Amino acid sequence: MSEWEAGLDDEEAGAVMRTVVRQLKLWREAAGLTQAEFGVAIGYGEELVSSVERGRRIPRPEYLDAADDVLNAGGRIAAMKGDVAEARYPKKVRDVKRLEAEAVEICSYNNSVIDGLLQTETYARAVFSSRRPQFTEEELEQRVAARLARQEILGASTARPLLSFVLCEATLRRLIGGKMVMRNQIERLLEVARLRDVDLQVLPLSREENSGLGGPFRLLKLRNGAAVGLNEVQLTNRVIIEPKETTVLDMRYGIIRAQALTPRESLAFIETVLGES
Repeated sequence: MSEWEAGLDDEEAGAVMRTVVRQLKLWREAAGLTQAEFGVAIGYGEELVSSVERGRRIPRPEYLDAADDVLNAGGRIAAMKGDVAEARYPKKVRDVKRLEAEAVEICSYNNSVIDGLLQTETYARAVFSSRRPQFTEEELEQRVAARLARQEILGASTARPLLSFVLCEATLRRLIGGKMVMRNQIERLLEVARLRDVDLQVLPLSREENSGLGGPFRLLKLRNGAAVGLNEVQLTNRVIIEPKETTVLDMRYGIIRAQALTPRESLAFIETVLGES
C-alpha cells in the first residue's frame, strides 16, 4: 500500500480522509474489535490498520470491501471507495477532472506529447518516467493512475462533452517509451478517432504555417457558457479564466484546426504512420 500514502498537505483530501477514518474507527469499535483483531479479520497487519485510522495511509478499495464485509456494514463502508479514490489523486488532477466533467466541449492542441486523455497506460508511464528530477516509484504510480482515471470521460454514457484534439505530427513520430509503446499508442488513437463525438486532427510537419508554436494548451467550454484555458509549461501550471485571454485561445485553436488535416485525412495519416512503425 506504499503508493497509497496520504498527502497530508492536501486540505481537501485530508477532510475526506478524516471522515473515512472516523467511520472506519466507529464501525470497528462498535463491533468490539481491537486494531489487531480487525487486522487479522480483514487480512492486514495491525500497523497498517493503525496507519489508516491515523490518516497516514489511504485505504485501498479491497481494504474497504473487506472492512464492509467483516463489520457487516451493508455497503456503507464500501460506498466510500469513490471518494477515497479521488482523494488519492493530486489536487491539480482532481481540479482538472472536475472541469472536464463540467465541460460541453474540450479542445486540445499539443506539439509535445499525446494529450493525456488519449494516452495508453504504458505511454503515460513513459512520459512520467522521463521527468527530471525523477518521480519516486510511488509518485509515478499515483500520477499514472490519476491520468487513467481522467479518461473515464471517454466512456461516459451520458453528458459526454464534444472532444477535439489537434496533434502535431511530431507527437506521432517521437518514440516515447520505444517502438512497441508507440505502436500501441497509435492504435489507441485510431480507436478513439472513430468515436462519434471525437474529432482528432493531425497538423503535419510539412505545413508552412503552425499557429501553435507557442506550445500546448487546452480550452474547456463549460455548461454555464464560460471558458477555461489550461496551460502547462516548465514548472508552471496556469488556469486561464480572463475572457480576453480565453477568447484569444479560442481564436487560436480555430486557426490551428484550419491549418491541420481534416479528421478523415488525419485518420488516414495516422494509419500510414502505424504502417511505418
